[in-house]
Amino acid sequence: MQPTFVLVHGAFANSFSFAPLQAELGLLGHRSVAVDLPGHGFAATYPRAYQAPQDLEGLATAPGAIKGVTLADNAAHLIAVLERAKRNGPVVLVSHSRGGMTATVAANQRPDLIDRIVYVSAWCPVDLDISAYYAEPEMATVDVAGVASAMVGNPAELGLLRSNFRTADPGVLAAFKAAFLADGTEDEFMVFLNTFQPDENLDVGTPDDRARAETWGRIPRTYIRLTEDTSVPLAMQDRMIREGDALTPENPYDVRTLTSSHLHWLVDPAPTARVLSELAALPPVGS
Repeated sequence: MQPTFVLVHGAFANSFSFAPLQAELGLLGHRSVAVDLPGHGFAATYPRAYQAPQDLEGLATAPGAIKGVTLADNAAHLIAVLERAKRNGPVVLVSHSRGGMTATVAANQRPDLIDRIVYVSAWCPVDLDISAYYAEPEMATVDVAGVASAMVGNPAELGLLRSNFRTADPGVLAAFKAAFLADGTEDEFMVFLNTFQPDENLDVGTPDDRARAETWGRIPRTYIRLTEDTSVPLAMQDRMIREGDALTPENPYDVRTLTSSHLHWLVDPAPTARVLSELAALPPVGS
């Protein structure tokens, strides 16, 4: 039976960014479902202060619907989608960036719903919590300050992270492009930037949300490395692969590589669609 690909977005993103990839998968004969995690997509908040002319003082205090959303909420939402998808046959769970955290928690809780889990330059914590990885040498090249310069308001007071993606500051825009889509055109970058939503939830999980050998570790898994990614550098991607393999050496990652920045694989989705189509044809581990 043909699998259903369930696609999970990263931070400040939503299901809309998967539309070109879904079109390519559909043309290859595959079903896919792009998930909007709680507080994302049409459930997101776009304050009037975010519109032009912007009111940055108002934006810094306007409430957002994603306040209070937790990683557990994200996982519960994803599991509900996986339960429905599984009724139609095999499921391949594909996550990107911060979406890997949600995918990992779902895999810890319900491995029976996932026939293969795919991380596309996505976070899969094994040895450390996410915040701790950012202090590691593999993340030393990441321009955290440049991206953070667009943050608005006090996260502790807002109960969420808020970024002004509609800024016209050339320095901030250059930092965004370098971090997300350095290998794209200026027009492609601006189009993608305008699909982002301003708010993201604060919860990045606990040690209990790291990959577990007895559940997550028994699912066939693939890691798609993005060689030009400066947000999750290749060195960190490779570290997560090594840590996962060390956790369950009897079930190592199937590793694939694409030449892409953090987002270009979604702008030019045909190569990714071909890789996913190949994964759909793989036999189960141990067969």
